[in-house]
Parts: sequence; C-alpha cells; structure tokens
Amino acid sequence: MSAVPVHPPTLASLCASPNALAQHYARFDVAKRLLLTGHSHQAWPDVAREAHLLAWDDAALDVDDKWTRAFTQAARVRQGFARLLGVPPEEVALGANTHELVLRLLSALPLSARPRLVTTDGEFHTIRRQLDRLAEASLVEVLRVPAHPIDTLAERLGAAANDATAAVLVSSVLFGSGRRVLGLGHLGGRCARLGVELIVDAYHQLGVVPMDLASDGLSNAFVLGGGYKYLQLGEGNCALRVPPSCSLLPVITGWFSEFERLADRPPGAVPFGAGAARWAGATYDPTSHYRAARVFEFFDEQGLAPPFLRALSQHQVGRLMERFDALGLAPTMVDRDRAAPRSAVAGFLALSSPHAAALQRGLRERGVHTDHRGSVLRLGPAPYLSDTQLDAAIDALGEVARGLPPTAAA
Repeated sequence: MSAVPVHPPTLASLCASPNALAQHYARFDVAKRLLLTGHSHQAWPDVAREAHLLAWDDAALDVDDKWTRAFTQAARVRQGFARLLGVPPEEVALGANTHELVLRLLSALPLSARPRLVTTDGEFHTIRRQLDRLAEASLVEVLRVPAHPIDTLAERLGAAANDATAAVLVSSVLFGSGRRVLGLGHLGGRCARLGVELIVDAYHQLGVVPMDLASDGLSNAFVLGGGYKYLQLGEGNCALRVPPSCSLLPVITGWFSEFERLADRPPGAVPFGAGAARWAGATYDPTSHYRAARVFEFFDEQGLAPPFLRALSQHQVGRLMERFDALGLAPTMVDRDRAAPRSAVAGFLALSSPHAAALQRGLRERGVHTDHRGSVLRLGPAPYLSDTQLDAAIDALGEVARGLPPTAAA
C-alpha cells in the first residue's frame, strides 16, 4: 500500500468549496451533483476505472492464468478489510455479497441441536428476509427483539439468548435509523458463556465509525461487512471475519475452499482450506477485487483513515442536523430524533416523515439524490461533498416540505 501523503486533506479543506477530494471523482462529477447517498452507494474515485481496465488487460494477457494475478488483488482486499477490523487477514473471508456469506455461516451452525436464532426487528433485508424464510419453512425458530429502545438493545438480546440458541444476529449500526448499537462487547461475553455465536453486521460502521474487535470486546464474534457504501469499493466486495477459535464447517461450501488441493484431493471427508479459505465460495468476477484493492490504496494515499473519516462524518451529519433544525419545519411534516446525541449517530441523518416518499421524489426533481425506507428519509453525506453542497440539499428539502400540503400522501 502507498504511504500517507505529506500533505493529506484536512477537515477544513474537505468542508471548503470546492472540496479538496472532489477532483479525484471527476467521472462521478461529485462537485456539481448533490449526492447525499453516502450511506447507500458512494461515488468511486477515478482510479477505480483504471483498476477495471487493468483487470481486463490481465485477462487478455494471461487468459485462464489470470487467477494468479486475481488472487493477489483478493489478498489486498482481504488486508484492507482486516485493517478496518483490527484483525489478521487470515481471519477474513471474501464474498460477492453478504447474503452468500450469511448462507455459509448459517449452514455451519448446529441448528438441529440449537434451533433458535435471536435477532432484531431492525436488521437489513439480507438477514431479515433469509431468517423470515427459514422460519416460514419451519427450519428454525426466530425470535425478534424490538430494536427500540436502542440503548437497551444489546442487553435485551443477551437476555433472549439461551441454551437452545445457535446464534444472535445484530447490526452494529441500524440501517433504518443510523443509530449505533452500544454494549455489543457485553453481549459477546454473554454469548460466549452460553456457547452462542454472535454475528455482527457492521456494514453501516466500516468506513464511518472506527472498529477494533479486540477493543470493542468482539474478539469471538463473526463480523459481516462490505464496500458498497462508505468504503467506495462498489459491488462484489464483502467480507466475513471468522474468529480464530472457530471450528465450524459450512455445509454450503464452494470448490474454491479446496482450490489448492484439487490435484491431490484425499478420499473421505470433504476437504477444506485453512483459515479464511474454509469459507470460500466459487468462481467469481475478479474485476471487483481489482477495483477494491485500488480504492483501498487510494484511501491510504489520501490519508483517509477511520478516525479522520469519523471526524469528517460527525461534522457533516452535525451540519445537516443544524441546518435542518434551522428550517423550523412542523414536526408532523418531518422531524429527527433529537434525543440522540451526535456521537450516537453513524454515517447518515434519518428524518422521520409520513411523506418520506414524496420528499424523496421532490428532492430528486431538484437534483438532490437521497433515499427513503418506509417513513424514514435518509440523507448520507460523503467525504467529497462540501459544506455548501450540504446546505444546498437542506435548502431544497425546505422548499419541498413547504410545498407539500399537510395531508399529502407519502
């Protein structure tokens, strides 16, 4: 990886207009667009396109032998995720999406002896839908703990776990509200005492809130994450951290897990690779890893380390909060959770409104890209946006909200 630059961007230079990073995102034209989708899909730096082309060139050069080069890129991606988690790369398995990683992990759990899974009603659709279907098919018992009040969520999850529980599945940041779930270290301790696996979905934490599994008390936890959002890695780049003490073997397993033993595959039990290779899948498009490896390198070049990104995100989310409050809109039209301190929020501002869909449409008509989840409008800043752009987006929100009748349908 490249060394941190002598003169990396400062918080002031990223708040200024133009934003000092924007020049590196010319293809996405971030300086002229109000892309408040940072919680969902951030723009890619221009170097990502160069990596795409390198993947094509390597394939043309080496044809089927391209996999040697591709695996080198995958190793760099594994290292990138490992640094974000504070663990060795050997503990990180890669997947195209979190769903395939969740499937392998669920298939390894002792569900016949422990048929109970404990989760929350605030999980992203990857976990929510798959657990719904497993329960619908009577393959497992799923207990959903209400996500709110969030301050006691970890404690309540721990109380819900018992000897019949195979795993507890919870996000470290809720995708609907952007609120951080605190106390996961204590939850991990209770799970360990009960012999229950703890599976933490950290997708909305990586790249916006620093994470260190040892310091966070999560040394024994499985951790899911991906690069489609804050890390700017694009599609096809997800990861599963597997604790080193884990002896589970997935039932759903791809042939890449025995890739290095194909020539002398021993008879008998299905063989598995060591470490992260135990959780490997099968043939994939390596282009995503070329892109991700280069973007991880770009972040290093620009000095975009997690503590700095956290400070920037807190500034940006705080500015959105302050500008929103200054609009003075009726709480019945649109409001935010004012009880939560800024530090309790991760990477986006969640606004509750019965008109969330209408607000999102109106903003899009004014060139402001956002999204909504039910009655929640989500505004996600990104490192390449200036304060002026954030202000313009909130001003547009005020125009849209004031233009809606109080009884407007969402």
